[in-house]
Amino acid sequence: MPAREEGCRLYLVTPPALEPRAFADTLARALDAGDVAALQLRLKDVDDDAVRRAIDVLRPVAQSRDVAFLLNDRAELAAQTGCDGAHLGQEDGDHAAARKLLGNGMLGISCQNSRHLAMRAGELGADYVAFGAFFPTSTKAVTELADVEVLEWWSSIFEVPCVAIGGINPENCGPLVRAGADFLAVVSAVWNHPEGAGAGVRAMNAAIAAA
Repeated sequence: MPAREEGCRLYLVTPPALEPRAFADTLARALDAGDVAALQLRLKDVDDDAVRRAIDVLRPVAQSRDVAFLLNDRAELAAQTGCDGAHLGQEDGDHAAARKLLGNGMLGISCQNSRHLAMRAGELGADYVAFGAFFPTSTKAVTELADVEVLEWWSSIFEVPCVAIGGINPENCGPLVRAGADFLAVVSAVWNHPEGAGAGVRAMNAAIAAA
């Protein structure tokens, strides 16, 4: 994932359930359709063996296209399986230990709407901080929506890139881009696009460029 000066880019998060070999074709079409900075493998309610199988199939699809491949929740598994890094929530283990474990690999940390959590993540050596959800989303329960002002505050003070996440689509992403988000993390806007994932990537990139 690039430095801040390259402007806002797309960050894809996988659907929470998938069959790796079938999804690999969908993923390839999406990544070939336009600019994507990173792919986060986010599988819920599956065991480590299932995650390993998905990594083995999907990691080469992303990495062969210079798309960073990140694993959600599990820094140790990410380090063991050749992932480019891990994305951790506030409840996902010891962030300082994960930083050491990943070495030169990428560490992203979810900070919800909290400036305090974001500053702490930066001090721990996170490669990016993630704010959100900014809009209602079907992928996780949200008790409080994030405020666009947190993106403006972070991007005006800190060099560490920030990711906006949560219910983002081509129609609502403009304010997030203008507020200084370095990456927009999306799920449904791409994978559930009526014309296919490739069309979803093209629509998101067009909306980012327009903003």
